[in-house]
Amino acid sequence: MTEIDPRIGKFIAKHHVLTLATATADGEPYCCNVFYAYDKTSGAFIFTSDNTTHHAAMMLQNSRVAASVVLETRIVGRVQGLQITGQVGRATDSDKTLYLKRFPYAVVADLTLWRLEADMMKLTDNTLGFGKKLIWHRQQ
Repeated sequence: MTEIDPRIGKFIAKHHVLTLATATADGEPYCCNVFYAYDKTSGAFIFTSDNTTHHAAMMLQNSRVAASVVLETRIVGRVQGLQITGQVGRATDSDKTLYLKRFPYAVVADLTLWRLEADMMKLTDNTLGFGKKLIWHRQQ
């Protein structure tokens, strides 16, 4: 895996909610917000979503997704936002450990965990200069 710019990792660590965009096999779009834990060693986002949700059904039809994490601000010089594309699948036991470390109160919940393996991340960060973008691609 190509090393992820530490500024992207720092941005991801400051936040905990991402907007997940899914689509059915025939292209019907949908989005939702989920809490995430980030696996910095693999560039994956771990999140929970019950199998009965609309977006979970869509992910089972089409595992290609997009996501974003954004800092809400009205100050143009502080605008930051991360766009992500990747593949979603079921999480592993080590992913569950990572998720519960970030959200320990979730230990009492019946979790259905998913893993978003990012293949591209683009951080727009105006604190580095207007419209400055840091882009990472997973090497095959």
